Amino acid sequence: MRGVVSSLFTLAAAVALFGATAATAQDFVQQGTTIDGLRLPGLSTYAPPSSSAPLAQQGLGEVKLTALMTEDGKEITRGIVWRVFSPQAGEDGKLPLVASAQGGSSTFHLEPGSYLVHASFGRAGATKRITVGANSKTETVVLDAGGMKLDAILAGGMRIPNGKLSFSIYEAETDANGDRALIAPQVKPNTVVRLKSGTYHVVSTYGDVNAVIRSDIIVEAGKLTEATVEHRAAEVTLKLVREKGGEAIADTSWVVLSDAGDIVRESVGAFSSLVLAEGDYAVVAKNRDKIYQRDFTVVAGRNQDVEVLISEAETDPAAD
Repeated sequence: MRGVVSSLFTLAAAVALFGATAATAQDFVQQGTTIDGLRLPGLSTYAPPSSSAPLAQQGLGEVKLTALMTEDGKEITRGIVWRVFSPQAGEDGKLPLVASAQGGSSTFHLEPGSYLVHASFGRAGATKRITVGANSKTETVVLDAGGMKLDAILAGGMRIPNGKLSFSIYEAETDANGDRALIAPQVKPNTVVRLKSGTYHVVSTYGDVNAVIRSDIIVEAGKLTEATVEHRAAEVTLKLVREKGGEAIADTSWVVLSDAGDIVRESVGAFSSLVLAEGDYAVVAKNRDKIYQRDFTVVAGRNQDVEVLISEAETDPAAD
């Protein structure tokens, strides 16, 4: 290796000594040479780009898209999903998706022309037509949106376990059949749902039987609306026992009836645990072809065990 380095210095000295021109030296290096048996490759040359812009963006227009909750609101810095569509429908009748991005403000490089831009923020969204030209520009989409955060309590301010509470958000207006369009199902308590400003119909469900509260809630643009509803209900555990406080009898079929005689819930097992709205009920238990019945009352916020005693509640199926 020392010999190679020495030869390189000798070559440089020879070029300087004999007054080699810059062009001759360039040709020498580009063509490559051999020194002490070591082949040195030539350097390939290339034409510099005619433009300082990246090759992939030449001929494209630059547009920066930003989103606001309201006309005078602050720029949204995260959570936006951008989709850019061609305004001309394809053969399938749908608008072709040209580009997309997620986050806050986003910059797109597009062919000059007209486009439809859709910005979605949670379940709020807005569409705007833009025109892209040769010069850079910024387009702003106003979502006219706000947020909704929901919670529920029991009578007296008692907390409801999150796992037994959920909300569904519907449009306020009904269709010709009296139905409402579902916007957000199974929303967990204290979750912020982003929505267009307007009125919404909210259904709060405690458990999965009949403890349901309905209310209309208004969402204002640029604001977070927090709403808490009160459930008048309680948790009930049904048991068929031979004596008070005794062991629950397995393989029991349960039917819970409202005070009007309508079936509220059917289940099978030694225990039947459920949440019921306050009111009067009757429970029918069947075990080994024998039927047992008892009336009970649900008081809001007061959880209870309802024991059906065989000795007190037995009825004769043949008598029905």
